[in-house]
Amino acid sequence: MSIRRIIAGIGIVVGSALLLVVLFTSWYTVDESEQALVLTFGEANETITESGLKFKLPWPIQQVEILSKETFSLQFGYEEEDGEIQSFPEETVMITGDENIVLTDLVVQWKITEPRDYLFNAEDPKEVLYDATSASIRSIIGSSTIDDALTSGKAEIEADVRELLASLIEKYEIGVSIQAVQLQDVELPNEEVRKAFTAVTDARETMITKENEANKYRNQKVNEAEGEKDAIISRAEGERASRIEQARGDIAIFNEIFTEYQNNPDITRKRLTLETLEQVLPGTKLYIMNDDGGTMKYLPLQPDRQQQPPAVTEESEESANGQ
Repeated sequence: MSIRRIIAGIGIVVGSALLLVVLFTSWYTVDESEQALVLTFGEANETITESGLKFKLPWPIQQVEILSKETFSLQFGYEEEDGEIQSFPEETVMITGDENIVLTDLVVQWKITEPRDYLFNAEDPKEVLYDATSASIRSIIGSSTIDDALTSGKAEIEADVRELLASLIEKYEIGVSIQAVQLQDVELPNEEVRKAFTAVTDARETMITKENEANKYRNQKVNEAEGEKDAIISRAEGERASRIEQARGDIAIFNEIFTEYQNNPDITRKRLTLETLEQVLPGTKLYIMNDDGGTMKYLPLQPDRQQQPPAVTEESEESANGQ
């Protein structure tokens, strides 16, 4: 076999190998849950977030790093594998602001948002995130009271830890973002102390229940008093309106009487006198008699329905005249 044929065979083999390399390294796929970072001679220059079949220059000109877009969970203070939980108390022992010891573990949810920073700004971004989480939770617990850490202050502690951790991660520029922080367990290291704080918690809950019942009773009484006040005001307004209308009616009647009085003073005066007597002496028989020496006549203003006045006869008139 000649040297020329050997060289030609080697060339064919090398060319075939290069062709295969070009064919297999000129394309890549990105799933919906993934993102890609394209490297040109080792330098990051493009981030691909859209899914599908993509093309690039063959290796070694361009390379592709595939990263997930899903949300990851960082378990601090414990580890769960195959349904079994393993705790690490030495990592979760912390001192509160009032110098008490608590065990605190939590979960941090995070995701990769800057693939370039995630790959090149830190050798181990997950380790940086873990250390930042430890620093954040210890700082917040160290400025909180034990009552807040064990009872009603957990939500505020979670929010403060998330805010502090997010600021630290932004400074470190490791290409991740914090989605959520959730406290799992905040407990005391001693069983007797734990029981004592449980009793304190129960007493506090009882106090809150009693306060709510007292506030409910107070609101009920206040509402009843407000309703009674409104009813009294409404009745007073109605009475005032009634008095005003009655006064207006009396004024109108007085004006009418005064007008009639101006037209006929004598008749109106007598009428007022008689009406006043009827009001002052109700149920009393009144007679108007003449004293001119003639026949006696009378006018019953309120005649008795059961007893009729005696009739005036001619004999009585003659006897009266004879006298």
